Amino acid sequence: MPTRHVYLVRHGAADPFGELTDVGQRQSELTGQRLSALPIDTVWHSPLPRAVRSAEIIGTHLPNAAVREAPELIDHVPHVPEQAPPDWAPFFDGYSTEDATEAARRSSALTARFARPADTETHEVLVTHAYPVAWLLRHALDAPPLRWLGLNCGNTALTVIEYRDGPAPTVLLYNDMGHLPAELRWTGFGAGVRP
Repeated sequence: MPTRHVYLVRHGAADPFGELTDVGQRQSELTGQRLSALPIDTVWHSPLPRAVRSAEIIGTHLPNAAVREAPELIDHVPHVPEQAPPDWAPFFDGYSTEDATEAARRSSALTARFARPADTETHEVLVTHAYPVAWLLRHALDAPPLRWLGLNCGNTALTVIEYRDGPAPTVLLYNDMGHLPAELRWTGFGAGVRP
């Protein structure tokens, strides 16, 4: 049975203007090195500059993989609840019904394209953003839509999901930063104690 192997990667650390920092470039290099032993077919990326550049760097380590843009991987809020949990109310303040509809449309497009089995064995890297990674993980676990909240991931952390016809998706890794030295881990998170 063919398996679709999806390697989700949040882009490298970026500056306030969305360009990769030196740390983000190094993180992307190390991610490419980690993935280089795999038979990657395609590196898909969001159209935003921080994801484009991360994908280009990763792609240099995967000479047989095409590097291509996928608009479904754009950074977006994947789900706007009708009633936000109290702790998250400020985050959702100002979202309209139209915003909720657009969030649902984008999330449906994302899962329709990438969260399904393929006809042949495939290995795809998706260089995207924290929210789409959280949404695809939530989807793979068949968790309620609101569970995407709080599923943060570090810059260039690796999440791996496999899709096959029949069984539920298999989550192999989530937020794995084993390819990064300690000083490059935990970027993209707020301040706090880390394991």
